[in-house]
Amino acid sequence: MKNLLAHISNYASLGSEAITALEGAFEKKLVSKNDLLLRQGQVCRHLYFVEKGALRGFYNLDGKEITHWFGFENDFVTSFHSFITHSAAVENIQLLEGSILWSISHEQLTALLNRHHEIERLLRIAYEKYYIRLEERFVNAHFKTAKELYENLLLQTPHIIERVPLGYIASYLGMSQETLSRIRNKI
Repeated sequence: MKNLLAHISNYASLGSEAITALEGAFEKKLVSKNDLLLRQGQVCRHLYFVEKGALRGFYNLDGKEITHWFGFENDFVTSFHSFITHSAAVENIQLLEGSILWSISHEQLTALLNRHHEIERLLRIAYEKYYIRLEERFVNAHFKTAKELYENLLLQTPHIIERVPLGYIASYLGMSQETLSRIRNKI
């Protein structure tokens, strides 16, 4: 919980009542490597803060897994569309490492927002970060070459290379594992 509160303090100063409410609303979850936090077709009812570990969000398309995001320490993760609309998720969320997560249900979050308006800023920031990542992925996918995508990954998020299997990275970058291997050999 200390990591979550420290992370939150980077974005907003909360009063003691709001901090106490947050502490009571989040639940610690220890999740094993390869476990699915969410399966396609389920409704995502929780927002998670990653204290320790790594996750990926992926779709199944024609029998292939397409990775579209990774989450690491100090990230808020969820299936945002499902979480917000209460509809069935079209994605899966899988643990890439044994992880420590802090979980809050949609209902608890809504109650916190209604009682502590200062917490709304935190949720807005989490949503903004998600939107920025989504837009960056869109722009990269449409305007960069495979080599540029990999170089950008090395420059901006090199920890992904150390912690994520190459097959998932290739899928995330929208290329085959063979193409990624060729690019890596040239760099």
